[in-house]
Amino acid sequence: MHINPIQLFDAESSTYTYILAAANGEAAIIDPVDRHCERDLAHLRRLGLRLAYALETHAHADHVTSSGRLRELTGALACAPSGCGIAPADRQLEDGELVRFGDEQITVLHTPGHTAGSVSFLWRGNLFTGDTLLIDGCGRTDFQGGSAGALYDSVHARLFTLPDATRVWPGHDYRGQSVSTIGWEKRHNARLAGRGREDFIALMAALDLPQPKLIDVAVPANRRLGLAHAA
Repeated sequence: MHINPIQLFDAESSTYTYILAAANGEAAIIDPVDRHCERDLAHLRRLGLRLAYALETHAHADHVTSSGRLRELTGALACAPSGCGIAPADRQLEDGELVRFGDEQITVLHTPGHTAGSVSFLWRGNLFTGDTLLIDGCGRTDFQGGSAGALYDSVHARLFTLPDATRVWPGHDYRGQSVSTIGWEKRHNARLAGRGREDFIALMAALDLPQPKLIDVAVPANRRLGLAHAA
C-alpha cells in the first residue's frame, strides 16, 4: 500500500506541516503549528488516524509548535532533535535513529546549518527538509548556532547524495511551490547548485536579513514544545 504525505500550510509563517500515515492507522506529524492544532486533529479524525508521534525538525523562530498540545490531546510522543535544547521532548533524536509507527519507519538525518541541531526526515523516498533545503533556496544561517559552512556540508554530503528521484518537502515556501526533487535542486537551486563552499558562505553572509518577528517568543516557547510551562 503506497501512502502519500499529507501537506498542510500556515499562510502567516509560510510553514508546511506534514502528516504521514501507516496502513494500520498510526500517524506521525512533522512541524505542527499551534494555531492549526484543531485543523490537524480534524484531519486525523477524518482519516481515521491515531497520532503516534509529533516530530520537530528544529526549534522554529517564526511560529510556535503544537507538539506539546498534541501530546496532551492524543497521547502521541513528542520527538525533537537532540541538539535543539527541547528538553521536555519524549525522545531526543540522534542522527541515523529510526522512528517506527505501524509498519513504517522514518530515518533521522542530522543536517545542521540553519540551526546547530536541525534534522531532516527520510520516509519512503520522501525527504522532509525543515529549513535546511528549500525549493530553489535554503534556510538562513545567522542565528541559533547557524553556520553557512555547516549547511553547505549538510546539503551536499547528506541530502544531495540521495537518489535524484527523492522528493523534497520543505519546511517553508514563500512562492506557492509545494514539492521538488533532489535531482532538480542539485541542478537548479539558486543558492546551492554549482556554487563552491566559500562562495556560498559569502553569499549567506551578505543576505543581511531582518530578525524573524516572533523569534523572541517562538524559540523559548518551542523549547517547551509550545506549552506555557515545560512538562
